[in-house]
Amino acid sequence: MVPTVIEKQKYTYKDYLKTPDDNRYELVKGELLITPSPTPKHQIISGKIEFALRRFITDNGLGVVLYAPCDVYLDDENVVQPDIMFISKDRLNIIGEKNIQSAPDLTIEIISENSAYRDMVQKKKLYARFGVMEYWIVIPEEESIDIYILKDNACTLYKRYTIDEILESPSIIGLRIELKEIF
Repeated sequence: MVPTVIEKQKYTYKDYLKTPDDNRYELVKGELLITPSPTPKHQIISGKIEFALRRFITDNGLGVVLYAPCDVYLDDENVVQPDIMFISKDRLNIIGEKNIQSAPDLTIEIISENSAYRDMVQKKKLYARFGVMEYWIVIPEEESIDIYILKDNACTLYKRYTIDEILESPSIIGLRIELKEIF
């Protein structure tokens, strides 16, 4: 007996737009993924990072900071919602009426129980492929933030910062965040 092969359906941005509003979704390599609601701890950390980043970006007139849910359209099979993102003032033209229409300069993902593989593997590759210059992976349980930079078309670890350190962005010159204020 020949085994039955079931081909996975590839979804597109058109399909993504038809998803119900009762859940958050992302589209990665044509696979439609449900994104569970974040935990309170996740939201507290996200709010603190977003506040520190927004204050610096606004005070220095560097661009805009956005946070989820906000669609980032990378191509017809890849639409994501980073927890936090930064778009420099020179690239504000990528902000469309309904979504961000290219890779942000910086994306930040806060790891949760359900998102570790997606954030640490799938999105890291995706962000490198589409040209995100800096990617932060926030790991609440370890009270750390890994900063990756785009190098040779790959996200390369720049530095891991822990709770007793002051995070310094390699691409947003002058941005310093005391991690004891985040965790």
